[in-house]
Amino acid sequence: MRRLGRFFLVTLAGIGLFVVLAVGGGIWAYSAMGDKIEPRLPSSMVLSLDLEAQFREAPSSDPFDAFSGKRAYVLRNVVAAIDAAATDPKVKGLFATLGGGGMPLATAQEVRDAIFRFKASGKPAVAFAETMGEGGNGTVGYYLSTGFSQIWLQPSGELGLVGYSAETPFIKGALDLLGIQPQMAGRKEYKSAIETFTETGYTAPHRESMEALLESWANQTISGIAQGRRMGEDKAKALFGKGPFLASEALSAGLVDHLGYRDQALQAAGDSGKKGELVDVAAYGAHLSKSGGTKVAVITGSGAIMRGGDDNAFGDNDSFASATTAQAFRDAIDDPVVKAILFRVNSPGGSYVASDTIWHEVGRARDAGKKVVVSMAGMAASGGYFVSMGADRVVAQPATITGSIGVFSGKMVLADLWAKLGINWDGVKRGDNADMMSANKPFSPQEWDRLNRQLDAIYADFTNKAAKGRNMAPDRLEELAKGRIWTGSDAQARGLVDALGGWDVAQAQLRELLKLAPDAGLELVSYPKPLSPWRKLAKMLGGSGGGLTEDEGMRALLQAAKVVAPLTRQLEAASPRAGELRLPPGSTPLGSTP
Repeated sequence: MRRLGRFFLVTLAGIGLFVVLAVGGGIWAYSAMGDKIEPRLPSSMVLSLDLEAQFREAPSSDPFDAFSGKRAYVLRNVVAAIDAAATDPKVKGLFATLGGGGMPLATAQEVRDAIFRFKASGKPAVAFAETMGEGGNGTVGYYLSTGFSQIWLQPSGELGLVGYSAETPFIKGALDLLGIQPQMAGRKEYKSAIETFTETGYTAPHRESMEALLESWANQTISGIAQGRRMGEDKAKALFGKGPFLASEALSAGLVDHLGYRDQALQAAGDSGKKGELVDVAAYGAHLSKSGGTKVAVITGSGAIMRGGDDNAFGDNDSFASATTAQAFRDAIDDPVVKAILFRVNSPGGSYVASDTIWHEVGRARDAGKKVVVSMAGMAASGGYFVSMGADRVVAQPATITGSIGVFSGKMVLADLWAKLGINWDGVKRGDNADMMSANKPFSPQEWDRLNRQLDAIYADFTNKAAKGRNMAPDRLEELAKGRIWTGSDAQARGLVDALGGWDVAQAQLRELLKLAPDAGLELVSYPKPLSPWRKLAKMLGGSGGGLTEDEGMRALLQAAKVVAPLTRQLEAASPRAGELRLPPGSTPLGSTP
């Protein structure tokens, strides 16, 4: 009987191992052969682009993403494909679908600029929407659509050109009811992250900062609409914020060109029988040959900045690990063929120490003779600005959220909450400040002094390095700091940013620094180099010290964490670390979501 049991166990184990290897092998084969099994491109085609899909700063390393069914684009690959298509005689037109307003305004600007360059070739660029907003905010989507030569709207749809708004939660009242006392400090008055816990509404500096952000975004959007629709700016301003418009109203106002359905819009783009077969932009881009020329390392930092490396086998696109990023810089510095580094940053900030680690590597690269250009995406603020400010050139989109030169720290004191719950704590310690960050007691005067000395030192370090990096007098830098956020256009006007634009402008800056011709080729190579499909599979199966079961359990926990994220997002800011260079929760206005 025992032998029979063992036989069944061995058989089941063998079947399980076979399934794991079969699935893993399938993932590996799909990833490894993906480019090779792409069908050949037709001799005549119309490119399609789904503007409601997710846009990423770098490819996902999650081997399961290929089977998720969710469309996702790598932003720089889309821009490169659209630019290549402009001069490709096989491409007859461009057709895009859009609808919602979930794309950050800065991302919309990057894609829109590429559409304008494509349109300049004389080829049709057609945007179609069933609706723009559908009862919500379609402002960014509509702004993006104005880059196309034709805008089609379904007769039953609407155009949600309603403008931008900002709403920030303030939970002080709830904390008071619960008996939770926030003890937090920031540098300086515009560093509003702590105010969601300590105030019941906007302070004057916080409101001033948010008002300026919305004003800048509104002006950029109005100018873009006027440019794209070839209407007077006064008319565009009069229409801005007056939506949602019925389809017929949008047509009468000149906001759209045609009312119709997808098949009709598709014909306008050139996809009618033999004129052009529909090909997705990503599939087209996969066939583009790599351009030769001067080798440039591309390093991408996206998400909250934290210490350590990225040990996630599934590739977390929302983490910006200092050890991984610093190693990428070291590899690029040590590679004699690499002449420059293009550092793409999309981050609200994070750990001061981690940010400083990356800042140091940027300086080392410059000292080694490698030119460094930062390209800011939707957000490069606080710690995101810290890692950027030491580059040779800093490029941002007009709508990029940047600046926020400041720091905060503190803790939540739960002593009164425990008393209400009938819970008592006791403990022992060695050292006056050993329990300084304990949530069970307030700061002592000595501890509070220590915390504020840390914040003063961090703020002084941040501002001194920013002034040096931007070649600015300390007094002038201080006027622009104090924790205040700026749009890219406002930051550029004040010397915090060098130029406005996206990947194309960043590459132009590199050519200028390298003294190359404006049309000289650049070979962009990602650092660190992506893991091979086989190494991804090995890591997933336990190559990094964890078994498949552990990884699946962690994956399940991460999925569960996403469900409760809205409840914990505000408390994230109450970090017990020495200093946080981070934007406040809820600082992103509605209508543009970084």
